[in-house]
Amino acid sequence: MPHWLVIDLEATTDEGGWPVSEMEIIEIGATLVNREGRELDHFQRFVRPSRRPMLTPFCRELTHITQAHIDAAMPLSEVWPQFERWLSPHHERLHGWASWGDYDRQQLLQEWQQLHLQSHLSQVPHMNLKQRFAKARRLERPMGLNSALQLAGMQFSGQQHRALEDARNTARLLPLILPA
Repeated sequence: MPHWLVIDLEATTDEGGWPVSEMEIIEIGATLVNREGRELDHFQRFVRPSRRPMLTPFCRELTHITQAHIDAAMPLSEVWPQFERWLSPHHERLHGWASWGDYDRQQLLQEWQQLHLQSHLSQVPHMNLKQRFAKARRLERPMGLNSALQLAGMQFSGQQHRALEDARNTARLLPLILPA
C-alpha cells in the first residue's frame, strides 16, 4: 500500500512576512499516512536558525514556539540527517510527499542547497495540496488550510502554525484530493 508524507515547516518571519530567501526553518513536522490519511508514523523537531537565531515577537506569537525551544535545538545540518534516517525505512512505500502550498518545497530546496544536504525527497514527486484541493473543489482561488478544512466539514485539530499539527491537519484532506 502506498504511503504519503505530508510536511509542514515553520520558519523565521516578521510582520509583513519575509521573502523565502530571508527565512530559515525553525520547526519540521511530518506525518507519514496511508491514502485514507491515517497516520503511520510522524517526525517533529525544532531547528536553530543560523542567520537570525533570535525569533521576532511576531514569529513567537504566531507559532507559539519559544526562544528556549530554538536555543535548545540543533541546526538543520544536524536535524535533516535525523529526518532522513527516520524516513529511510519508508522509502519503498513512499508514493510522494505533499505540503499545503508550495512554500515548504521551496524552503527545503533553498536550505538543502545552502547547506549542501542530500534528500531522498528530491527523488520523490511533490504534490501541492492547496492547488489540488482548489482544483478538486472547483474554487476560483486556493484557500488557507483552516478554510479548506471548514469547507470539507472538519475543524482544525490542535495548535495552528505548529508544524506537526499543520501537517496532520493537511493529511486529513489527502483522501479528498487523491483519485480513488
